[in-house]
Amino acid sequence: MTRDTGTGGGLEGQAVLLAAGLADLAVTTASSALAAARGLLRRSDTAELAAEAERELSARGRLVLDRYAAPPPAHLETLARHVLARQAGQGDHGV
Repeated sequence: MTRDTGTGGGLEGQAVLLAAGLADLAVTTASSALAAARGLLRRSDTAELAAEAERELSARGRLVLDRYAAPPPAHLETLARHVLARQAGQGDHGV
């Protein structure tokens, strides 16, 4: 499940998505990206492949931002859930 990080609209949002996707791609698959680029230069349908690559980088960018830009859970809410769970556990044991 993905969350809307607020960066999906406009040219700036698209640039952020492309940059994050490109960074993730470079870190995880640098050698295969170079091989793909060499193959891309030898193909006749370069424009179509470039458009597909842009869509893939945008999708990767959204996944990266969803993974790393998500806000952490609320600290007090987490503590309250622990307290409620502990109280429910004590109630079951008759303490």
